[in-house]
Amino acid sequence: MLHDNKAQAFLNDARPGIAEPADGPGEIVDFAISFLRRQYPIILFIVALGLGTGFIYLRVTPPVYTAHASLIIDPNKSPFIQQQGLLGDNPIEVDSQIEIVKSTAVALSVIKDLKLMDDPEFHRSGGGLGLSWLLSFSTVKPQSESDAMEALINGFSNGLSVGRVSGRVIDISYSARDPNKAAQITNAIAQAYITDQLEAKYEANRTASNWLQERLTQLREQADTAQRAVEIFKAQNNIVSIDGKVLDQQQLAELNGRLSAARAQASDLSARLNRLQAIVRAGPSDTKLDGAITEIGADPIVTNLRQQYLELARREAEWSARYGRDHLAVVNLRNRMRDARESMFDELRRSAETAKNDYELAKQRQEQIEKQLADAIGQSRSTNQAQVTLRDLEGAATGYRNLYDSFLQRYMGSAQQESFPITEARVISPASPPLSKSKPKGIVVLVLSLIGGLGLGSGLGLLRDIMDRVFRTGEQLEAALQTPCIALVPLVKLGLAKQSPHEKMAYQAVGQQGVASDAVFRTVVDSPLSSFTEAIRAIKLAVDLHVGNRPGKVIGFTSSLPNEGKSTVAASLAALIMQVSGRVILVDCDLRNPSLSRRLAPNANIGIVDVIAGRNSRQEAIRKDAKTNISLLPMVKKTPLFHTGEILASDAMRKLFDELRAEYDYVVVDLPPLAPIIDVRATTHIIDFYMLIVEWGRTNTDVVQQSLKSSPGIYDALVGAILNKTDMAAMKLYDSHRATLYYNKHYARYGYTE
Repeated sequence: MLHDNKAQAFLNDARPGIAEPADGPGEIVDFAISFLRRQYPIILFIVALGLGTGFIYLRVTPPVYTAHASLIIDPNKSPFIQQQGLLGDNPIEVDSQIEIVKSTAVALSVIKDLKLMDDPEFHRSGGGLGLSWLLSFSTVKPQSESDAMEALINGFSNGLSVGRVSGRVIDISYSARDPNKAAQITNAIAQAYITDQLEAKYEANRTASNWLQERLTQLREQADTAQRAVEIFKAQNNIVSIDGKVLDQQQLAELNGRLSAARAQASDLSARLNRLQAIVRAGPSDTKLDGAITEIGADPIVTNLRQQYLELARREAEWSARYGRDHLAVVNLRNRMRDARESMFDELRRSAETAKNDYELAKQRQEQIEKQLADAIGQSRSTNQAQVTLRDLEGAATGYRNLYDSFLQRYMGSAQQESFPITEARVISPASPPLSKSKPKGIVVLVLSLIGGLGLGSGLGLLRDIMDRVFRTGEQLEAALQTPCIALVPLVKLGLAKQSPHEKMAYQAVGQQGVASDAVFRTVVDSPLSSFTEAIRAIKLAVDLHVGNRPGKVIGFTSSLPNEGKSTVAASLAALIMQVSGRVILVDCDLRNPSLSRRLAPNANIGIVDVIAGRNSRQEAIRKDAKTNISLLPMVKKTPLFHTGEILASDAMRKLFDELRAEYDYVVVDLPPLAPIIDVRATTHIIDFYMLIVEWGRTNTDVVQQSLKSSPGIYDALVGAILNKTDMAAMKLYDSHRATLYYNKHYARYGYTE
């Protein structure tokens, strides 16, 4: 089946929404143009409102003039004052200087110098700038003097602006209604800042000098007292020094040097003794004997024996090679070499005894020096304890003296600079009266008003588009419902649907077996070349393509809400089928509100309920239109029906529709809406497929989606949806990239008339 998987896909779609526009610059431009065409009234209204606000602002706001002065913070001093001042040269931060320029102290100085307390412009909290001056007339005047001064300072500060231009250059600007006053105040602010800096430096130097004088006197007394304490302590502890060193320290240094030399000598002799004793213990045959001979090579006896040994070794090697190792002469040479080696070993043994004696003497000298050093240390302990105290006293005396000298030097330098005051700030560009007003800028205000109006208007327009949760195009319908949009049925104009007097008389005089003439659904008969009729043809074509040539097609028309035009579309389709020689019957199955029967058979007294109840036959209930030959099975509501769903789901209803299938090619059924009642869900056994009618620009998207989600059986059998009562002229505004489809001139070429 064509819709087997459609229901599940739709149920899985949480909120389909409006179809996304295609990518590409052309589509974006078309969307923007259509958006402007849809929302241009609200955009133009907001733009006009913004421009009007801008004109009113320019009209009521007095002009303001802004004067500028440039100030530089130069920390570089002239060579005459390069010496560091009393308080030091701290790095100057430009941001902190900007805050000083904007401080209350500078403002008060300017206000007093220029007598601005009598100027009414500065008694307003807005400072006379912008629209805020309008509010100043309602401001209650301060009662106390402090409140009046605070309000005056606030009014003055509102016109002041201070900022960094570049590097250490500061721009001072002031805005006032009078250009001369603006320049005068700007220059006064710069001069007040410089004067404030000079006074601050002078006051700080004067305060520091007074404190420094008192501190110098205290330091001098403290230094003298500390030096006297050092001398008294030396005399009490018999501490005498030569070249800055105490005698006990010199003696200890000398003993330490001698002890180090004695320890080094004893260490060398001990190493030599250990080496010789190791060789002696090894015996004369040890291979280390030649190394020991090198250590005592200064002995002439050992040297002579070693030379003889080497000569015998050379001759032994030569004769062995010539006569063989077992020759008598060679054996004699080896015996003589052994004797020489034993003689050298005996000499090494005597050297070991000598080294032992030398080591014992060196050890005795070392112990003697260590004893002398221990005695000297014991004697100097008392002196060392006194020296600790002495060093503390000398350090205190030196610190007081150095501190006194440093303070004295700085005091003498600052005393010379105090008579030459200078500040790091200077004016490099004084303010002059401005030639043109700084604000309000007419062009800027109007441009901002225009931009603001466009932005706000576009935002409101976009909000309206977003909140417009109704169907406007077939593309939106397909994207939201995941079902084809079969046709766009235009709204029938009154001129086309107007009844003639003869038709009205026929409508009033219709009998029990006749069908009244309704101007709307008869449009397909009276205006076969209208766009309305062409849309009905598209519905019939979709029906035929869906089921082919199978006879007895039962087509159900429903909608989500009442009054969406499903009855009109159903009746129009039946009338169109009759025009092309098809056997068709129109059945009103809206058992609770049979609006179709009230329009086409107002005088009927036998209906579909009577037929399935067995009270009347089907032929007695069916009515025919004499002009179009259309058959109608109406619904006559004689008493209230409370179980309409059970009636529609009954076997009697199924049998009735089986008879209609056998007799007619098409059975067009007008069903109730989906949302208010559940009757349509009970018709799946008698209806082959459904058509969903959606009213253009009225039915909410969420309502339609929820109606289909709650009726999966209906959705599975749904051929497609029909967008009814479409405003074809407005379609160009919502379907911009297919706007040419809705031009009447294209249809006029084929004879269509409206």
